[in-house]
Amino acid sequence: MAARRGLDHGYRLGVGLVGSLIVAVGLTTIPLPGPGWFIVIAGLFVLATEFTWAERLLEFTRRHVTRWTEWVTGQPVWVRLLIVLATAAFVYGVVVVMLHLVGVPDWVPGWVPLWR
Repeated sequence: MAARRGLDHGYRLGVGLVGSLIVAVGLTTIPLPGPGWFIVIAGLFVLATEFTWAERLLEFTRRHVTRWTEWVTGQPVWVRLLIVLATAAFVYGVVVVMLHLVGVPDWVPGWVPLWR
């Protein structure tokens, strides 16, 4: 493709557009329970196939995730449990706030203790 500059430019533009859309979807889903960060990293993988800055950002992310994982695994069990509880409380809080802002779906049974 490098021999055909027009095709190369179009391909890079397409990769940039698709990767940016994937990253945007990931960023909007980060506060929700689910794979928000995974989607962002997948978008960075797509962008890194053509853009050096995305490759550097992906490497930066990999280093920090590795460092965080090593730190957490080196902690005593009670610290890891505290991290799990804090994460669960945060996710629960996000779900409650989202349900409060958006409303509880009609398909949720009435006995579930949520705002109506």
